[in-house]
Amino acid sequence: MKSLIRTMLVLAIAACIAVAPALAGQKGQHAGANTGSSTSAASTLPASPTYVISPGDVLDISVWKEPEISFRGLPVRPDGKISLPLINDVKASGLTAMQLSALITQKLKKYIEDPQVTVVVAAVNSQHYYVLGEVLHAGVFPLLPGITVLQALSAAGGFTQFANSKKIYVLRNVNGQQQKMPFNYKDVVEGKNLQENIELKPGDTIIVP
Repeated sequence: MKSLIRTMLVLAIAACIAVAPALAGQKGQHAGANTGSSTSAASTLPASPTYVISPGDVLDISVWKEPEISFRGLPVRPDGKISLPLINDVKASGLTAMQLSALITQKLKKYIEDPQVTVVVAAVNSQHYYVLGEVLHAGVFPLLPGITVLQALSAAGGFTQFANSKKIYVLRNVNGQQQKMPFNYKDVVEGKNLQENIELKPGDTIIVP
């Protein structure tokens, strides 16, 4: 019997040793996934107070002491409207967050005494810019208000080992004509030619050769 118990203990210990590396690998994968989520979330910054809401944008709407009619991650529909309990459809596009807050407040007064409404544009999905070439994550990105070339390159994950960071340029359509604006990454990060670090506009394309 003792021999059998010893054998079972040895097998149990061996099983634990075999499983430990797999668990460690899973832990590492979860840690990596969390890091990636943080990076993605960091790139989705709230819009400025003067930003005008458009279809596709995502809103956070909070009504103080009224969790039943408070929502996070509420998308603006293609028709420019959002739907809320009590007041149904509300036109959001064409308004700033403050203007929409005032509109919702006015409509809720029929049902709630002194409603206090806060509206935040959590994600701007209606406008985009593009990053192409020698970056780690080329593609289409949501245009956050005030984002600059330097910030856009960071959102794209930085450069590959083949990138020529001195010859970057931005392509922009102005009145039907395409303009090419240079951006020397090395100069800008050293505090030189800061005028090259322009604020991006909808449809801008950053090329990293």
